[in-house]
Amino acid sequence: MNVRPATHDDVEAIVPLMLAYCDFYEVEHPDDAGLTEMAKTLIDAPDDRGFLLVAVASEVVGFAACGWKWSSLRGARCVVMEDLYIDPGSRGEGIADRLIGECAGIARRNGAVAMLWETQPTNKRAQAVYNRVGGKPETQIEYELVLGGEE
Repeated sequence: MNVRPATHDDVEAIVPLMLAYCDFYEVEHPDDAGLTEMAKTLIDAPDDRGFLLVAVASEVVGFAACGWKWSSLRGARCVVMEDLYIDPGSRGEGIADRLIGECAGIARRNGAVAMLWETQPTNKRAQAVYNRVGGKPETQIEYELVLGGEE
């Protein structure tokens, strides 16, 4: 199994995994064109702007999508791992650990002081992975303001 930066040749395999990620979180599927644009944008971005990694066995079996944000609490930029997903048939093989480790390595090389991510309180399997790789749960509650259309 290999973890590497995604390429444009991987996009066709990544989009179904992104849709499966949406299914896992029981959210309506976004438009495939939007997911394709997201993947291509992250692939083309310099690592200090965003990146998309894939885990490949005989095919793409997982991905991690990361972006950056400024933190006034840290006085520095942090990487945000927005999405991490492993195909259910490939779970339990350490793939998530490898993807997280590669994301952290890219973050460090580009000056991040921390890598941040979220999961649902009920996602105990993910929490076990995150605890195993040294992640520390925070106490903040995330809010969302959906923006769209006219005010």
